[in-house]
Amino acid sequence: MAEVTLELIKQLREKTNVGMMNCKGALQEADGDLEAAEIILRKKGMAAADKKASRTTTEGIVATSIADDAKSGVMIEVSCETDFLSKNDDFRSFVAELLGFASETGSADSLEAYLALSPGNEGNIEEIVKAKVGSVGENMGVGNIVRYETAGNGVVASYIHMDGKIGVLIELGCQSADTEKNEDFSALAKDICLHIAAAHPICLNRDEVPADVVEKEKDVYRDQVKGKPENIIDKIVEGKLDKFYRGSCLLEQAFIKDSDKTIKELLASSSADFGDELEIRRFSRFAIGAAG
Repeated sequence: MAEVTLELIKQLREKTNVGMMNCKGALQEADGDLEAAEIILRKKGMAAADKKASRTTTEGIVATSIADDAKSGVMIEVSCETDFLSKNDDFRSFVAELLGFASETGSADSLEAYLALSPGNEGNIEEIVKAKVGSVGENMGVGNIVRYETAGNGVVASYIHMDGKIGVLIELGCQSADTEKNEDFSALAKDICLHIAAAHPICLNRDEVPADVVEKEKDVYRDQVKGKPENIIDKIVEGKLDKFYRGSCLLEQAFIKDSDKTIKELLASSSADFGDELEIRRFSRFAIGAAG
């Protein structure tokens, strides 16, 4: 049996908010497999579906840059070891430099591509970050990067929360050039960014939820209702899955500023107000450590 360390127990407790002894027992049952232990706790009804499963435990900041015409934008996540460094002016200036380079080049279509870029004669981004590690005496790295450019009419907008612990980037589309220049349209984009930061959707709609995630949820739900009559198990599972979708898919979530309407309904009413057809084309949400 794999060793169940205190660090593993702490990680599981952080993800599930379940007591230490129950976490230890689940890890022992799962032979030290963190993900399997989380599933065991969920099947026992001790832990709810946690959208933070992929979060990191590092410190750092998320930063964004939006073009003056709001037609493009970049968001970057730079991690470090301590909160002290993440608040350091020198570190934040360095992050701003990395972000600025991504904004200028327009080539940051993936993390790998960005790290391979060279801003000058100093080497590529990955080498520059490694050199910075030597000067600050602490490990750091670019964890995520995304760049949006509008396809047709619309705007790119962003929101930074908790002093850089959470960042959101979205592309909000429309049909009319007049709409994209409207201040109320920009304000709507900001409100949706704020909602995403708070509500943490994992995708835009049900069609985008990965099949393996759906099957994993169904497996957990079936185990939770094990022992009930067979003819109602499927109905219960479908009901729980529907609740999962409504909590995880952006368009189905209740808008944080008006819980009586979903984001989909917000877009519909806003479309009527503008006399235009509005759509959220895509979004990204980055989070540092426990902020996720």
